[in-house]
Parts: sequence; structure tokens; C-alpha cells
Amino acid sequence: MIKGYLITVMIFGVVVGAFLNGVLSMSGRMDREGAETLRSAIARASVQCYAIEGRYPPSIQYLEENYGIRIDRDRFYVFYEGFASNIMPDITVVSISEE
Repeated sequence: MIKGYLITVMIFGVVVGAFLNGVLSMSGRMDREGAETLRSAIARASVQCYAIEGRYPPSIQYLEENYGIRIDRDRFYVFYEGFASNIMPDITVVSISEE
């Protein structure tokens, strides 16, 4: 009788563990995809700014104010480094959960 309960509890534990592993894996994948989507949006807005104004934007704040970029700063760190106004800036987006 007790042996049957132990087996049931063990199977339940394995199922719960597998479920949690799947959820964590999915969450990590969504964070990576969200970071890449945000990086692509910033790059597109930078190119649009260059096409319209003849220069790349001086900062990420400029893109937020003038080109509709929205950054969830609770989820992502954004590093935007421009060398010159005629050279595409280096854009890095890192999910905070990757720390």
C-alpha cells in the first residue's frame, strides 16, 4: 500500500519537474526572441532616421522621442554606441534575466 503511494508521488514529482523545466525553457527562449526583436526595431528606426535626416540618431532616447521606439527597461538593457553620424551605431540588447 505504502509502496504504491511512493511510486505515485515519485511519478507526480517527475511530471511536475518536467513541466517546470519546459516553462523555464520557454521563458528563456521568449526573452532571447524579445531581445532580438527589440534590437531589430532599433536598427530599423536608426536606418529610417538616417534616410530621413541624413544622419544616424545620436542616442536611444532620440529614437524613443522621435521614432516610436518603446523599451521595457524592466526586461532589457539597451546599449547604443554611435561612432559618427554617418556610421551605423552598434546596438546590443540584453535581457535582464540573462544576468
